[in-house]
Amino acid sequence: MAGRALAHTGTSIPVFTERIFEGLPRADQRRWAHAYVQALLTTPGKKSVRRLAETISSSPATSQSLHQFVNASPWDWNPVRTELGRWAEQQAAPMAWVVDQAVLRKRGEHSCGVHRRFLPATGRSVTCQVGIGAFLASTGPTVPVDWRLLLPGSWTRDPERRRRARIPADAALRTAEQHALDLIDSLAQGAGTASLPVVCCLDPATGFGVRTLLHGLALRGRDFVAPVPGNLQVMVGRHLRLQRSQSGDGHGLVLTAGALLGAGGGMSAHTEMVAPRDGGGRHTTVVSSFVRLPGQGLSGPHAQRTYRLLAFRPEGERRPAQFWLTSLVHARTESVLALARMLPRAGEAVRDMKDGFGLLDFEGRSYPGWHHHMTLASAAYAYSRFHLPAGAPAERPLLAAA
Repeated sequence: MAGRALAHTGTSIPVFTERIFEGLPRADQRRWAHAYVQALLTTPGKKSVRRLAETISSSPATSQSLHQFVNASPWDWNPVRTELGRWAEQQAAPMAWVVDQAVLRKRGEHSCGVHRRFLPATGRSVTCQVGIGAFLASTGPTVPVDWRLLLPGSWTRDPERRRRARIPADAALRTAEQHALDLIDSLAQGAGTASLPVVCCLDPATGFGVRTLLHGLALRGRDFVAPVPGNLQVMVGRHLRLQRSQSGDGHGLVLTAGALLGAGGGMSAHTEMVAPRDGGGRHTTVVSSFVRLPGQGLSGPHAQRTYRLLAFRPEGERRPAQFWLTSLVHARTESVLALARMLPRAGEAVRDMKDGFGLLDFEGRSYPGWHHHMTLASAAYAYSRFHLPAGAPAERPLLAAA
């Protein structure tokens, strides 16, 4: 396929795809990867395989070829995502890795991993797939570079479902928190910015699995900023002057995050007003306290690690305070707040990918197909955010028939 460059600024799309997909072993795989990404960038409206094929070629065989490439071609998505992460790090000054979940609504029950799930934000249950994504947050865009697919037990324990969806033998039942820690491990191994702090959120509204996630981060010695529920139990840290508990454990009083900071924190906490960095908007009231986590059971350098618990409340709002925990105990409050504000940017990226990059339009049902599509959609989105100005229409490609 020969294509005209989509070069509004910086790197052209052929140069970009040549680098990102250079690890694919076959020339035809690299050619179709380029075509799929190019079609995602130029096809208006719904991004079905048929519409993508019509955008890039007049050949009736193109649709079948694209479908085959995404659903059946045995290419490994992991090296592609590693290269995408490295490329994204070079485009803007990276500030953090953000790990968040994406709920992808589906019709029917045959797509790999689809299940009914209750969404606390809406109070409703939906039929969906759940992806756990890793995003690189920079001084510019926030872009996804890696994914895991949450497989409920109804999928992992059903041999016939596994066979039809081509779920590999090593894809076992894992919680969202375990997937998040897997992503963090992969980022540390493959990225050039392994020391970046992690901003992670899975479901702070319920608190389910939060302690598993925090325990895993502590074992890895990773710096993090994470929202936590108000009922999270914490121990007052050694830097504070509070009476000791009667348990004799020497670690201090055990309270919930809400009890410690919800009413202003009393003598155990520090309160300050943080002004917006741009000089406009509303100030944020921040109440914070040093804490530890009871029952971590750690040994070595991470035993009895001290954290900072914070409660954020924008000026003039009546909503309950948002509780966050961070290992960055010596960082300025403004810096921690800036990291916390990166979490919504991951959600914004997912919404943009749903609206403009076909995240919800994938028609395949297999496990490899889901990972292939998420990889290609992530690559197209990353390119658009770094090399297509906001609002600029992408040029329609002129490709020869496949």
